[in-house]
Amino acid sequence: MKLTEKKLKIILVVVLLGFGVGFYLQDLQHQKSTQHAWKANRYNLSRFDKITKYSKQMNSGNWRVMRDSIQDQLDTLMILRFRKEVDSINSITQEEGSVNKAGFFSDEILNGR
Repeated sequence: MKLTEKKLKIILVVVLLGFGVGFYLQDLQHQKSTQHAWKANRYNLSRFDKITKYSKQMNSGNWRVMRDSIQDQLDTLMILRFRKEVDSINSITQEEGSVNKAGFFSDEILNGR
């Protein structure tokens, strides 16, 4: 196949159109994901703004109070995380216990106890 100037121009136009369409589709997906991320992180953004405000207000005189406040918040988060894990373990244990109890009762009935 002989490449003429006309064929090269057609190939160039097709490649440029392909890139243009690809950039357009990528931009659409980026806009969608940005909207979803903005909605999901609205709460985190307000917390980040508060932390930034505290950082600007912090000096050597109020550092201890700010540090204690941050430590209390971290303690609360750790306690909530621990309680969530304990509740999860308890629910799994209760499910396994109910299965074991069901098996135990069926054995009692079968053996006539």
